[in-house]
Amino acid sequence: MNNQNVKIINNPIIYQSLCTIRDKNTDSQGVRIAARKITRVLIYEASKNLPLMDKNIETPVSKCTVKDIADDITIIISPILRAGLIFTDEAIDILPDARIRHIGMYRDEQTLKPIWYYNKVPMVTQNPEKFYVYITDPMLATGNSMLEAVKLYANKNIPIKNIKSLNIIAAPEGIELLHKEFPELEIITAAVDERLNEKGYIIPGLGDAGDRIFNTVVEN
Repeated sequence: MNNQNVKIINNPIIYQSLCTIRDKNTDSQGVRIAARKITRVLIYEASKNLPLMDKNIETPVSKCTVKDIADDITIIISPILRAGLIFTDEAIDILPDARIRHIGMYRDEQTLKPIWYYNKVPMVTQNPEKFYVYITDPMLATGNSMLEAVKLYANKNIPIKNIKSLNIIAAPEGIELLHKEFPELEIITAAVDERLNEKGYIIPGLGDAGDRIFNTVVEN
């Protein structure tokens, strides 16, 4: 994937976790543990865009000036329900001052278009340039749901450079759709897979992320 706005995180822990999460024989607990390992790395990478400030502190032995995350910004973690919730616990640990804004959409299996059922983003955005938004969804497949989520924040005048898509696995089709409308949007992912199948699932992918994370897989 030759795109400067697609950041693929490569390291042995990511590879090992992807191996675990893709394996159809991994149980839900194993999927959740592997997914959380990946999401933590993605959040660390995404947070590199947060502005810093100088802060004067005193250590046990000396006074010093250190760098800290600026205290005049608003950080939003916005999971797309339900699978995007797997990012939430890790995100709160890493960014305890972040606000969690849930977005509820499900995919129409016939049209593959998103259908809204929950929106927890009716907030006022004074000084939108000081908002930093991380939209989370394990799978960036068709890209339709993520596109609607990005529009939700872009329509509040939050700069696209302050909005990031965090995904465990992405498909080229989803990336293309997002960048057709928002070419400057950064997508941070652990893998870009081959393609979508006729049902809109990522190949090779990992199956339905929500079902595997929450143990609701229906046996054939």
